[in-house]
Amino acid sequence: MRILVQKFGGTSVADLTCMRQVQAKVEKALADGYKVVCVLSAMAGETNRLLTLAREWSSRPDPSEQDVLIATGEQVSVALFTMLLRDAGWKARSVLGFQMPMHTDNDYGKARIMNIDSDRLKQMLDEHEVLVAAGFQGCDECQRITTLGRGGSDTSAVALAAALEAERCEIYTDVEGVYTTDPNLCSRARKLDRVAYDEMLEMASMGAKVLQIRSVEFAKKYNVPVLVRSTFSDASGTLVTKEDPSMEEVKVSGIAYDKDQARVTLREVPDRPGVAAAIFGPLADAGILVDMIIQNVSREGRTDMTFTVSRSDLERALEILQSVAKEIEANDLIHDLGVCKVSVIGVGMRNHSGVAGTAFRALTAENINIMMISTSEIKISCVIEEKYLELAVRTLHDAFELDKQSAED
Repeated sequence: MRILVQKFGGTSVADLTCMRQVQAKVEKALADGYKVVCVLSAMAGETNRLLTLAREWSSRPDPSEQDVLIATGEQVSVALFTMLLRDAGWKARSVLGFQMPMHTDNDYGKARIMNIDSDRLKQMLDEHEVLVAAGFQGCDECQRITTLGRGGSDTSAVALAAALEAERCEIYTDVEGVYTTDPNLCSRARKLDRVAYDEMLEMASMGAKVLQIRSVEFAKKYNVPVLVRSTFSDASGTLVTKEDPSMEEVKVSGIAYDKDQARVTLREVPDRPGVAAAIFGPLADAGILVDMIIQNVSREGRTDMTFTVSRSDLERALEILQSVAKEIEANDLIHDLGVCKVSVIGVGMRNHSGVAGTAFRALTAENINIMMISTSEIKISCVIEEKYLELAVRTLHDAFELDKQSAED
């Protein structure tokens, strides 16, 4: 049995006209001899509408009941689309998270997939040509509905492709693939033909919105080829796949950015063992992710500790740090929302020197001050003032000549 998983996002199922285009993509795969698992998101804007509804009814919506509510968005999409397919004469049925079943933990709102009953799904595929699966949702061990977090339909699709040993997973969206940077910020951005899993992981973690980071982690772990394509064109898209030697010939593949940054500084912290644990331990216990961390040079036994968190976590972080600051006798706690992060990404950085120097010189030439720096094997990230974001992205894109066709493309 040849199996293809196709996932369509909210803009792809926004209305009947859009769903007709989805139908054409599915029918093309059927004509090519595949059994199709079609994973759908909620219609564009529907999840936000349901979340707003929850907040109107409750000042603090219960997470498990909120999952029950927002999972209905995908249920509407799969039911309507299955009707289209059946009216066209195809053997199709809708499948919700608990019917697969896609088992998750009970971390409501951001549940993690534990396992999928692939035997049951294959049995359903024996009886049907298309399974229209609700993305974003699963169920815990108590049979309570769970959701996987924003972009969770991507993760649903890749996990299903892995469980079913599908030939590939196609992610359909409103863009034609993965670009060297955001085309909305840089008109010279170029679509990439291929991206390595590690590059895509860094792009997703640094703010690129094409794929959810957990879906890329699944794809890499289970070696699932992921093809990112547009629902609204026949463009070839971008293949996210395992790294090969030709990819390392290119120093830099893309420039990513992240506006969801807040900078926090504890001033004049005692420079002694255990202080870092006293600061970051309570934040970790509260589930607050800390990104970059910088500790200044100690002066007279005291130092400044600066780090970044998501803006959505800032209020909780400051509440925790107020008490921490008193305990460790820090002199002040300050924060800054006017920052962002830009990142230079490429697997070729492992074998090529000079990337950091090129990036820093380019930003300096535009008088853009770098507040914080973080590096990995294939990434250099800089925190800068948010007002310089667009300039920084275009400057770095030009500095590495990413508008030019690479040898691998």
